[in-house]
Amino acid sequence: MTAMSPSPGAHPRLDRLERYYDAVPRSGAETEDVGPFTLFISTGLWPFYARPRLGLDRDVVAAEVTSVRERQREIGVPESFEWVVETTPSMSTAARSAGLAVEELPLLMHGAGAEHSAAVPEGVTIRRVRAEEFDLARILAVASVAFATSGTTVDTAGSPERDAKAAADPIVPPRLRDRIRAGLTVIYVAEDDDGPIASGAHQPVDDVTEIVGVATLPTARRRGLGSAITAALIEDARTAGLGTIFLSAAGDDVARIYERLGFERIGHAGLASSPGAAGHT
Repeated sequence: MTAMSPSPGAHPRLDRLERYYDAVPRSGAETEDVGPFTLFISTGLWPFYARPRLGLDRDVVAAEVTSVRERQREIGVPESFEWVVETTPSMSTAARSAGLAVEELPLLMHGAGAEHSAAVPEGVTIRRVRAEEFDLARILAVASVAFATSGTTVDTAGSPERDAKAAADPIVPPRLRDRIRAGLTVIYVAEDDDGPIASGAHQPVDDVTEIVGVATLPTARRRGLGSAITAALIEDARTAGLGTIFLSAAGDDVARIYERLGFERIGHAGLASSPGAAGHT
């Protein structure tokens, strides 16, 4: 016998995150109900995923996951799913049984009033990115280069790769600039004399925001830039009066870095995709 999913309200902090997860894609996606899932279908910038429907209080089974995958293939979107493991504990088993590769990543929330300062390396400045930013293509390229070389160790990819990526994709989608202008996406960048070397963002909805995409060029790693960017994003969110700040970490080692900035583990973010598909960031 499988354990039933906890009823709504069983984890108040996780319930806040579930409402956020349901709301945040809606500014850039259409939705379909497929069985017990909400399928978010991108209308612009980013590919989305399916999630267990908000308030679902029963187990999910593999056949239901397969039905969503069939619909995703039909409309030509990635076969991907996201969920909170502690809210829908049946999902990991169902996704694996349906043939998906599953990850369960640490989910952390920033403690109210927790210390979150981090030293900025000498010669580096950190600032909020404007919607009119002329260098936005190079700033966005930092994450592309960083996530192509996984882990936290220093590597050879750096500013030449960043600039090549920006040259290959020089046109920033106007919708992203619109999101920055509207405060739906808040981006911070760390720069030295050679330009952008680290970046990150948070995405507010009501009183909640998620920190996403914290990335450092591999040549600039192990200098505390990720912590400095994260601290700047926390400060921005607190100044804006946001009460809940959270993120998911790529693993336990990364989670420990965030814990030094006042985050505490509250659960796990579940991710599932077709085997061999690009990993989540």
